[in-house]
Formats: sequence, C-alpha cells, structure tokens
Amino acid sequence: MSLLEGFWKTVEIFLLTLLFSLPLGLIISFGSMSKFKPLKALTKLFVWVIRGTPLMLQLVIIFYGPGLIGTWASAHAASGGAVTQWLATWECFDRFHAVIIAFVINYSCYFSEIYRGGIESIPKGQYEAGQVLGMTKSQVFFKVVLLQVVKRIIPPMSNEIITLVKDTSLARTISVYEIIWNGQSFIASDGLLWPLFYTGAFYLIFCGVLTVIFGRIEKKLDYFKA
Repeated sequence: MSLLEGFWKTVEIFLLTLLFSLPLGLIISFGSMSKFKPLKALTKLFVWVIRGTPLMLQLVIIFYGPGLIGTWASAHAASGGAVTQWLATWECFDRFHAVIIAFVINYSCYFSEIYRGGIESIPKGQYEAGQVLGMTKSQVFFKVVLLQVVKRIIPPMSNEIITLVKDTSLARTISVYEIIWNGQSFIASDGLLWPLFYTGAFYLIFCGVLTVIFGRIEKKLDYFKA
C-alpha cells in the first residue's frame, strides 16, 4: 500500500509540473525573444540561473529560504512587519506545494529554450507571407507557425518530459514521500530490498509508455516533411 501511495504522489508531481510549466515556458520564451532589451536581458539571466543550478538546490532554497530570510529580518529589524512575519512562517508551508513551485520554475525554463529554438527555426519568409495575405502576427503564429514548431520540438521536449519522470525522486530532498522514499522505507524498517526493484520497474514502464506516446505523435506530424 505504501508503494502505491508513493506512485500516485509521483504521478501527481509529474502531471502538475507539466500542467503549469508548459504554458509558463512559452511565456518565458516570448520574454527571451522580446525586442524590449531590458526584459530580454532579465529573462535570459533568470533562465541562465535556473538552468545553471541543481534542481535539488532550488528545492531547498524555495522551501527553507523565505523562512530563513524572515527569521534574519525579524532579528535585525526594529519592528517586524507583516511581510517579515509571513516570511518567518514560510517553513510551515506545505512541502508538496514547495516541490511543485520548484519543479514548475525549473522545467518552464528548460521548456522555454526548446520553444525559443523551435520558433526561431521557422523561416521569416513564412511570417512575411502570412502578413501579405492580410493575417495579423498572432494569426500567423497560431495558424501557420505553431504546428510546425510543435513538430520540431517534439524530440527535445519528449526528452525533457522523460527526465522529469525521474527527477520527481528529488522531492524526497524536502521529505515529500514519493515512490523511492516509500521503497527505501522498507529497507530501514524491514530490511527488504525488493521494493526498490518495483520502483525501478515503475520508472521503466512510465518512461516506456511516454516513449511510445511521443513516437506516435511524431508519426502523426510526419505530413510536415517536405
């Protein structure tokens, strides 16, 4: 029963991360391609920091960081305000929510670079042709460019999503009881090793199903080939 509970927690982390990080990644990619230079520079700096630091470190900072800052501010401020008091109590914030926030921020930055690469790979002539036909920039993007971008980003996107399945195990860093945590608890309590083999089988099956799904999606989009 413990392994089953861990399985559902892992699936929940995976699905919620995808639900929020896929659209957020697209928004961040627009910031990275913005013609407004301060926004572009700030977005690129943010993406660089997130991609250049370990997800495990980000989990720890997001869960413990605000509480530590609030404690320090309370100790050094003459009178702690409402914001300071809120930061000081952040450590009691739900661990699962902290995991989702960290995962969404991390993966949205990775997805943003994939989106950006796909969008910038489309020839500018297609945008110009759409505008000549009287289409707005948004119409050109959603009706002409977007499906071609989807075709091009499926392979790198599938790779990141499969990596996400395995990265869910990092939730145990702040004591969120996903499947590996529950499997390892059998070793500590009963001296049993076999539950860990079941967790390995879970990841293999999960990743295998995703591989098949993305393979079929690629075949569905084969009509974009010249």
